[in-house]
Amino acid sequence: MIRALRKWARTHTERSRYSPVGIAFHWIMAFLVMFQIGWGYYSSWLPAGGDKLHAYEVHSAVGLPILLLAIARFGWRLMIPGPENDADRQGWQTQIAYAMHYVFYIAFFGLPLSGWAMWSSIAEPGPLYLAGVVPWPQLPFDQLPLTTRWRIMDLAEDIHLILVVTLLLVIPLHVGAALKHHFWDRHDVLRGMLPEIPDAEDPREATQHNPREPQLRDERAPG
Repeated sequence: MIRALRKWARTHTERSRYSPVGIAFHWIMAFLVMFQIGWGYYSSWLPAGGDKLHAYEVHSAVGLPILLLAIARFGWRLMIPGPENDADRQGWQTQIAYAMHYVFYIAFFGLPLSGWAMWSSIAEPGPLYLAGVVPWPQLPFDQLPLTTRWRIMDLAEDIHLILVVTLLLVIPLHVGAALKHHFWDRHDVLRGMLPEIPDAEDPREATQHNPREPQLRDERAPG
């Protein structure tokens, strides 16, 4: 089965495109993460009470699918390597892009796990639900001393905040780099992550792209 999936995926990656599954993972998770950042900010300003608890229930209901999607996406990427595109041949810029991908994965795993730990550490917060429907177990903190649970709560909250701030820094960098590759360098990165437009429907009717050649400095020039 894996061999068949790889063969199918190569029909896309050989054209410098991500597979439809990879594209779906990317954009679904991007939407959920952006929603979580906005909803989490909104929830933090609510006064203590029923509305705040409900807001956190919504936050957890969306966060748990992100954890499952991150696991599935990581497994998919191990089985189905991504395409080699123009941006993979950019030296130090490529290494920075790879490092940012690792940061994203750390956040995709760390944010829902730390949120799960926070929810499980407080006294009787109520049940968790995956996507608001499927019951989700709490972590086994209920038998720990209350002081230990509060320490777990504080640590998980600190980790959660650090990862949120990290995402607020790397998301604009990621978007900016994608736009720079697309509009300035004329690379195929962004096009490979968008739903494919058949050539007959593409108003440009172009199957090839022309990357911008890097500007080399004339070593004979002074300075």
